[in-house]
This record gives sequence, structure tokens and C-alpha cells, in this order.
Amino acid sequence: MAFGLARNELIHWKSEVSNGRIAFLTHYWMDERFPGCYTVTKVGCNDLEKLIAWGETYNLQPNWIHMDDNYPHFDLFGEKQKSILMSEQQWSHLRKFNL
Repeated sequence: MAFGLARNELIHWKSEVSNGRIAFLTHYWMDERFPGCYTVTKVGCNDLEKLIAWGETYNLQPNWIHMDDNYPHFDLFGEKQKSILMSEQQWSHLRKFNL
């Protein structure tokens, strides 16, 4: 279940992904499969080669890509989420969600 996400943030992320740019979208999230994880960051790009290459820099496996027809993306959570957001200087995501 996703929450804490403004419609304009989602629209912006979808636009960036559709235009072949690496885009970040963080929101609150609850999933009983991942206890202790309350946020997720979706890192998407519709240029799969670009997304795979980006993921390789963080040891993310291509088979971890959520192959959404229009918005393929990695789902990041936990310590990996925080370390990647820091490395990518996504300070607004870190501040907003107190990561």
C-alpha cells in the first residue's frame, strides 16, 4: 500500500521515466513481506539499457527490475535505499522521509 505521495510527484516521475531519464520517486509503503521498511524508492527509466547500467553501479541485478510496461523500475528500500539516495544526492527524499 502506497501513501504520502502527491499526484504531481507521480506525474513528474512518470514523465521523466517516459522520456528516458533516470527518475526517483519515494513514498511511504507498507508490505508485510518487508517488516521494518516503511518507505520505498522507485528508480525508473524506460530505456532499459540505461536503467540496467545505472543499477549495475549499485550491484542491482537486472532481474530485480519491475518490468512495468510503461515505467520499468527498481524498488529500493532499507539500507540500500538510503545509501543509493545519498550517493545520488537525492537530499529532498532523505529529508522528507527522515531516512
